[in-house]
Amino acid sequence: MKSLFTRHGVLRLLALSFALGALGIGGGALAAGTGGLRITITGPDGAPIQGATVQASSPNSLVSRSGVTAADGTVALRQLPPATNYTVTVEAAGYPDFSADDVAVVTGKQLSLGYSLGSAAKGLGTIVVTGRSLAAVDTTSATVGDTLTLDITESLPTGRDYQSYLQLVPAVKPSSTGNPSSRSGVNYSNIGGDIGYSTDNVYILDGINVTDPLTGGFGSNINSEIIQEQQVLTGGIPAKYAGGVGLVSKVVTKSGGNEFHGSINYYFQNDSLVADNKHGVSAGFSTYDTAFTLGGPIVKDSLWFFLSYQKKHRTESVVNPKTEEELRSVDTDSKLGFFKATWQITDNDRVQATFFNDPYERSGSLNENIPNNSDSAREQGGKNYRLSYAHDWSNFHIDLYAYQHKSELAVIPANLETSNDVAYLDANPTSEQTTRGGSGTTLDTWRNRKQFGLNGEYWLNTGFGTHDIEFGVTSTEVEYQETTSYSGPTQAHYTSVAAEDAGVTLGKYMESGANWTGTRDLTSADTDRIISEMMDSADKGYFLSVLDTSGDGTISADELEAYKLTSTAGNPNGQVNAYRIRLFKQNPYAVSSKGKTVYLQDSWTMGQWTVNAGVRAEQWKHFASTGEDIFTFDWKLAPRLSVVYDLFGDGTSKVWGFYGRYYDPIRNNMTDFAGALTGNVYHEQIFIGDRWFTFRTRGGAVQRDATFVPSTQTPYTDELMLGYETTLTENTTLKVVADYRDTRDILEDFAISLYSDYSNKGVPPEARPGAAAPGDKYFLPYEYYGYEGGFPKGINYYIGTLPGAERKYMGLTVTLTKYRADNWMGQVSYTYNHFEGNSNSDSNADFQGDWIALDPRSPNRWGQMPGNIKHMFKAYGAYYFDNGFELAGVFHWNSGYAYTKSFSAYGRHLPVMGPAYVDGGVYDTWILPGSVGAYTAPSYWTFDIRAKYNWDLPTGKLEFFLDIFNVFNNQAATSVMDLAGGNATYAFQEANGWVEPMRAYLGVRYSF
Repeated sequence: MKSLFTRHGVLRLLALSFALGALGIGGGALAAGTGGLRITITGPDGAPIQGATVQASSPNSLVSRSGVTAADGTVALRQLPPATNYTVTVEAAGYPDFSADDVAVVTGKQLSLGYSLGSAAKGLGTIVVTGRSLAAVDTTSATVGDTLTLDITESLPTGRDYQSYLQLVPAVKPSSTGNPSSRSGVNYSNIGGDIGYSTDNVYILDGINVTDPLTGGFGSNINSEIIQEQQVLTGGIPAKYAGGVGLVSKVVTKSGGNEFHGSINYYFQNDSLVADNKHGVSAGFSTYDTAFTLGGPIVKDSLWFFLSYQKKHRTESVVNPKTEEELRSVDTDSKLGFFKATWQITDNDRVQATFFNDPYERSGSLNENIPNNSDSAREQGGKNYRLSYAHDWSNFHIDLYAYQHKSELAVIPANLETSNDVAYLDANPTSEQTTRGGSGTTLDTWRNRKQFGLNGEYWLNTGFGTHDIEFGVTSTEVEYQETTSYSGPTQAHYTSVAAEDAGVTLGKYMESGANWTGTRDLTSADTDRIISEMMDSADKGYFLSVLDTSGDGTISADELEAYKLTSTAGNPNGQVNAYRIRLFKQNPYAVSSKGKTVYLQDSWTMGQWTVNAGVRAEQWKHFASTGEDIFTFDWKLAPRLSVVYDLFGDGTSKVWGFYGRYYDPIRNNMTDFAGALTGNVYHEQIFIGDRWFTFRTRGGAVQRDATFVPSTQTPYTDELMLGYETTLTENTTLKVVADYRDTRDILEDFAISLYSDYSNKGVPPEARPGAAAPGDKYFLPYEYYGYEGGFPKGINYYIGTLPGAERKYMGLTVTLTKYRADNWMGQVSYTYNHFEGNSNSDSNADFQGDWIALDPRSPNRWGQMPGNIKHMFKAYGAYYFDNGFELAGVFHWNSGYAYTKSFSAYGRHLPVMGPAYVDGGVYDTWILPGSVGAYTAPSYWTFDIRAKYNWDLPTGKLEFFLDIFNVFNNQAATSVMDLAGGNATYAFQEANGWVEPMRAYLGVRYSF
C-alpha cells in the first residue's frame, strides 16, 4: 500500500483528522507511549565506529528501527513500543556481525547502551553494556519515577491490579484506596478524615486518561494480565504530561504478535487460608479471579489483535468490631473486557483501535462502622474507546488520536427509611444508635471524558548538538451527570441530638471542643447566617418571641446559642430535632468543562550536556447545567526546565537539576457546586420553637449555591529537584533525588458574611462573633474577589483563591536497583518526607473560607500536613532457580502518618478549638496549639513472599503461584481514631485499622 503521505497525502491526513474528531472518541493528552535507545558502538581500542548499521526489533512489536552511527559512534533509534525483549544487531565493515538480546525499551526514555566490537582477526570482543536490560541510564532526562515491567509484576507478591503495583514505587505512600499520595500530593481529606486518598494523581490506561474528573481518583480498571509496562512518574515531569502535583501512572498494554500467544489463569483464596484475627472475630470470605488472554496475527507483519476477559468475585462477611457479630455478607463482582487491534498499513503508517470496559457490582458496604439499617449497594463501571493513527518520516513522527471514557457510579440504599444521624454528649453510643434510619440517598452519576489530540516529534542534528523537539495540542470535554433522590416521607436527612441529651443548648451543640460522639451539622460559623435569615423572614416576629430574651428587637449570637433543643416533634426516630437538609425539588442535570492544551519542548543534547526546555499551556472553561459559561480559567504557562550532565560521557552516570511548574486544573466537583442551576434544590433547616426554619437554600438558579469570583486562580505547585544516578555494575543502578515543592493559589469557597461584611465597621468584635470588619486582619474587600462596589446577589458561597494558603514539601529518596541478571533482581529505597502547610484543600469546597477560625492565617493553623509519612523504607527481590522455581519477597516499613486531634462537623474532621478570644480583630474560637499534624500514628511493617514454579510443556508452560501476605502475621496497627470524642466504635487515639492477618493466595496459569 502506498504511504498516506504521497502527493495527496496531506488531504488524506486532514480527512482522517476530521473523522477522528467527528467520532468524538476521546480522556488524556497522551499517545499510548513509545521509547527509544541511544546506542554507542566502539572498536576494541575504545574508538568510536562510524557508519555501523544498528537495528532494534522485537517479536512484541510490529515496528523495528535502524540507523547508522555518526562520527562519534552513536545512533538514536526512536519511536519503539515498550518491551524487554528487543534484539539489537550491529553490522560494521571490518568487524564480525553482532547481536544482543533482551534489550529493554521503556516508554518516554532514551536509554543509553554501549557495545564494544572485537576486530575481525580476534572475533567478537567483550560486550560493554551500561545495562543489559533496564539498568541503562537515560542521560538526557531529569524525569524521576519507576518502570514496572512484566518481569517485576509477575515475580512479586502484590495485588492483581495496576493500583497495587504503585506500592512498589519509591516515594509512593501506602494506601488502601488505590489512590496513593507521592511527595507533595495531599494524603488526607477533612471529609471523613480519610487517610491514603490522593486527589492529585493522573491515571492513563493505554493512552486514555481515566482519572475521575469529580473525585480525582482512578476511574477505570483493566485486567492486570494484559499490562506490558506500567511507568510511574513522581517528579521532574516534562511539559508533555498533564499533572505533576501527584504521581502520573501510565499503563501500556500488550499488542499481539506474529505468533499466536495467550494465557488462562485461576486464582483463589478463602478464610481457611487466613490466620485468626487478633483484633476481633475473623470475617469469613472466599474469592476467585480468573482470566484469559489471546493475541496474534490476523495478517502477519501487518494486522495484529489482542483480547482478554477477566472475572473477579468475592464474598465476605462484615463484622461489628464491638459486638463481634456478623452484620452482613457482601458479594462483589467485577468483569473486565479488553480488545486491541493494530494495523501496520505501511512501514510508516499505523492505526490502532482499543476498547475496554469494567462493570462492577457490590451488594453492600464493607465499612464495619455502617449498621445494616444504613447499608447501600454500589454499581459502577464504564466503557472506553480509543482510535489512533501514527506516521513516521525519517526524522519526524506524528500521532493523531481520539478517545472516549464513560463511567457510571450508582448507589442504591438497602433501606428506604429517612436517614437520621444522632449525636451524643459525654456518652459511648453504638453505631446503631448514632446512625438511624436508612442511608437516605439514591444516587446515579456519570463521569464522561472525550479528547482529541495530536502529538508530534521532530529530530534535528546540527553542528551544535541534537534536538528532540516534541509538541502537542489537545481538546477535551468532561461531563458530569447526576440524579439524586432522598428517601422517606419528608425527603430529608436529619442530624439530631440524642433524646437523653434533650435540653442541651444550641451553643453547646455547636461547640467544637465539646465531647460529642456522632455527626453534627451546625457550627458557630452558621450563627450569623441563621440570625440574618430569621430577621429577614416572614416569621421574624415569632423568632423574636422565642429567642429575643433581652427584648431589644434583635437576636444576638448569645441569645441564639442559649436556645435549648428539646423538641422531638416529627423526628423520624423520636430524637431531638436540631438540623435537617430537605430535598425541595428534584431534577437530573449535567455540568461540563472544556479544556485546551498546548505543549512544546526541546531536548537539546550537546556533548555530555542535555538541556530540556519546555512549556505547557492550558485553558479550561466551565459550563453550568443550563449551558451557561460560568467561568474561564484562562491560558496559564507552566514552564519546565532541566539540565542533565553525563558525568563520564559514556552513558553510565548523570547529575541533573530541574525546575517546573505544575498547574492543577479545577475538577468537575467545583463545576457541579457552581453550575447545578437546573438540578436539585435543597433547604438547610434548623428547628427553633415549634417549626423548621430554612436558613440556607442550596442549588437552583434563584439562590445559586456558588459562583467563581473573577479573581480566582488555578492552583499550582513549583518543583525544584536535584538528582544523581549511576550504573554501579552492568545491571545495578544507584539514584539519589532531593526535591522541594511549594503549592500556592489554593482554591476554596468563601462565606462573605464572615469575611466581607462592610456593615461590621465599628462594631466591637464580641458583638459580631466569627466575622471580620473592615481593617481587620481577615477582612477581604470587594477588590480581593475582583468585584467593584458590591457582590452579586442570590449566591451562598463565592469560590476563589484562599489568602495565605500554602504547602511546602522537602524530600529525599535514595534507590538502589539490581535488574534481573545472574538469576536475581531486587530494589531497596528510602524516602524522607518533610511536609508542612496551613491548608489541605484540594479543588474542593471544604471549611476553610467558611469559618475564619480555620483560615490559613489563623493562630496555630500552620503545621505538619495530616497524612504525611516522614520515613519510608521499601525493598523487594526475587531469585530464579534453574529448575523452574522462583522465590520473591516484598518488605515495606513506614514511620506512621501525621494526624490532627479533631471533631466532626458536617461530616468533616476539623481541628479542635479552645475558648473564644480576639485575633486580628475577630472574636472566635481558635485552633488549640499543638493540634494540626501534631500526632503520629504507629509505625508498622509488612513482609510478603511469593513461591512460584514454572513447568515447561511441549506447548507452552504452566505456572503455579503461592503468595503469602504478612508472612510473620504481624497484625500491627496502621491507623488510629483522630476524633477527640471518638466515634461509636473507637475512642480518641485508639487503633482502628490493622495489617491484615497472614493469608495465602493460590494461583495457576497456563500460557503459550
